Amino acid sequence: MSLAIVFTRAGFGIEAPLVTVEVHLSNGLPSLSIVGLPEAAVKESKDRVRSAILNSNFEFPARRITINLAPADLPKEGGRFDLPIALGILAASGQINNELLERYEFVGELALTGELRSIKGVLPISLACQSAKRTLIVPGKNSEEAGLIPSSPALQADHLLQVCELLNQQSELANCPPPSHLNGHHYSADISDVIAQEAAKRALLIAASGNHHLIFIGPPGTGKSMLAHRMPTILSPMNEQEAKESAAIYSVSHFGFDAKRFYQRKIRTPHHSCSAPALIGGGSHPKPGEISLSHRGVLFLDEFTEFDRHVLDNLREPMESGKVTISRAASQMEYPAQFLLVAAMNPCPCGHFGNPKSQCRCTPDQIRRYLGKISGPLLDRIDLQVEVPLLTEEQLTKGNPSNTLNSDRYREQVLACQKIQLTRQKKLNAELSSSELEQFAKLSEQAKSLMSQSLKQLSLSARSYHRIIKVARTIADLNQSKTVEPQHISETLGYRKLERYLNQLP
Repeated sequence: MSLAIVFTRAGFGIEAPLVTVEVHLSNGLPSLSIVGLPEAAVKESKDRVRSAILNSNFEFPARRITINLAPADLPKEGGRFDLPIALGILAASGQINNELLERYEFVGELALTGELRSIKGVLPISLACQSAKRTLIVPGKNSEEAGLIPSSPALQADHLLQVCELLNQQSELANCPPPSHLNGHHYSADISDVIAQEAAKRALLIAASGNHHLIFIGPPGTGKSMLAHRMPTILSPMNEQEAKESAAIYSVSHFGFDAKRFYQRKIRTPHHSCSAPALIGGGSHPKPGEISLSHRGVLFLDEFTEFDRHVLDNLREPMESGKVTISRAASQMEYPAQFLLVAAMNPCPCGHFGNPKSQCRCTPDQIRRYLGKISGPLLDRIDLQVEVPLLTEEQLTKGNPSNTLNSDRYREQVLACQKIQLTRQKKLNAELSSSELEQFAKLSEQAKSLMSQSLKQLSLSARSYHRIIKVARTIADLNQSKTVEPQHISETLGYRKLERYLNQLP
């Protein structure tokens, strides 16, 4: 038979659409043409495939070979199509049995020797194969990633010959085993490393419990970055669905995926010189940016006011929607971006505004321009604005007492608080809509009165008003209170330091 059909998968963001490789041999001058919107790397596969077939002791047919990658309007890129193209040629020329081809899907780049090289994006492919009820065959170096989905059986091979022997029913391929050790909450850092700063630790606890965005403000050297880097250590462990979402993004990114960190919440710390495409995602073939790489984890932006204002304003829509859509002339790609933003900044250019131990050298206009780099709409979306003051000599010399809570104890409180939220409303407090707030975040009469006064005095927007109630609801849950009381509102209003800094300026 001069026609063979092989199944494989393309990469389109974190999706893996099916691609059917159709190989047809016909009479005519020897040639090989690939159609179906192939990129340069796919067109070059003809030379890799020819050498791999010949070096595997097969015959490369001296006929007119036409290879169609369907659907024709889906862009194909990378070397993942080498293996299915080679198998299609061998099946169409009768050198291997094509009866079993429909049971499998194949991905892998071929070396000139016929060896299989790893590719990116195996996890989304494995998930798609699970839905299609076909067995995936991957290069051996991708076996750990494919083995993460136990309900989707995958086989590994190191050479083209091994795959051909399977199809000819001469031997079997090994299964892809799950990683031997999956790292969940094994961090080298711990929140007990931070000396004093109990108010900032309390803010971390609230932010982690309700998934509220947080910014630390204070002079240099007070521990703002140290606190932010401890946030992942107190977050609840990822469940399997969250881990799959995060892993799929890393699988298709330039960084690749470390299977041993499958259940570990990630923290991304981009430098303040990063561009908008680096933060949000982009490129001619859009790749995930820092906000998607921190999906279900922490995005830490140190020196917050040193970022370009245009770059920071790109965060506004993803912070609301939990996703980012990257549009290009030929395509549109969507990546998830449900991250927890933690930022750190100085109160002024010299860093000492409001510091009793050091005199500030900045003029009020300089401070306004400095703080003005954070737009009002972005600041509206940051729930907690927390001051981190300088430590006293006594605090520094004595260090932390022996009974200081560590990350494990903080995480226990986070889990208990989130259990209350999930039982009550099936989601965390930060995800509540305005209509759901009326149902699940009921204020006592005294709390309503306090909120009314705050609306008048602080000139709060509707978004700020709702976010204050969400944070107060989280504080109430930490205190195991069924209703939001005045003390919960008061504590929440205390976490609005940027507004206070602006009000202190002459």
